[in-house]
Amino acid sequence: MTPYAEVIGDPIAQSKSPVIHNFWLEKLGIDADYRTCHVKPEELADYFALRRRDPAWRGCNVTIPHKEQVAPFVDELESAGAKVGAINTVWPDGKGGLNATNTDIDGVKEALRASNPAGRPVVIIGAGGAARAVFAYLEGLGCASVRVLARNHAKARDTLKDFDLPVTLCPFEPGGAGLADAAIVINATQLGMAGQLPMPQFVLDQQADTGPDCLVFDMVYAPLDTQLLQRAAAFGRTTSHGLTMLVGQARTAFARFFGVVPDPRDDAELFRRLTT
Repeated sequence: MTPYAEVIGDPIAQSKSPVIHNFWLEKLGIDADYRTCHVKPEELADYFALRRRDPAWRGCNVTIPHKEQVAPFVDELESAGAKVGAINTVWPDGKGGLNATNTDIDGVKEALRASNPAGRPVVIIGAGGAARAVFAYLEGLGCASVRVLARNHAKARDTLKDFDLPVTLCPFEPGGAGLADAAIVINATQLGMAGQLPMPQFVLDQQADTGPDCLVFDMVYAPLDTQLLQRAAAFGRTTSHGLTMLVGQARTAFARFFGVVPDPRDDAELFRRLTT
């Protein structure tokens, strides 16, 4: 009976998780499999009931639209999952129960290379669901200055009420100074993604106002080298692409499933496999 883990969602064919996890299984010589499983919302209860009884199942990653719907089916939710308000990893506890968490915070940490802004502003573009892992990470870091560029400040405030952060809401429009002297800039929107609206020109241009040592992280990974990152590099800023977070959050999940932390030194080869 071959052990296995999987990713569930609706749809699911687009997931890159099997490429990532099967790459690590091969590298580490682990006799196991990682696959996709198409689960519709109305099938979640039956899915988890069946997996609880499957001794070969090592857990699952959870993608859209289930991340906020899984909590009733698990027994223990780690603080990261509770803080982010969504679950992306579930695994058996070995005693018949199910544990759950959200590993996106680890992905953010990896993408930011454990940067410490040392009191200087961290700027987040967007305040939707993707930004919650960023806010949770910055809260844990004890970040002293956070600026959020958001079109809808009411929605942004509703999200930010769950986090103890010193936040300044900035207008998402030309003429502002939201990026001035920023130590870190993070795009937590779909702006710049293939098939989505482009990143506004004023944001691209305002990167000239960031600190010279600024790290610019774009959660978008299709394309990998977004306009935001291209412009940041043109100004001499350090950049971090979206696959870094994707692989970072998967690394923690893999350790939950298979008990081994994959070596980051293999990431360059993994990135090539993910982009070819």
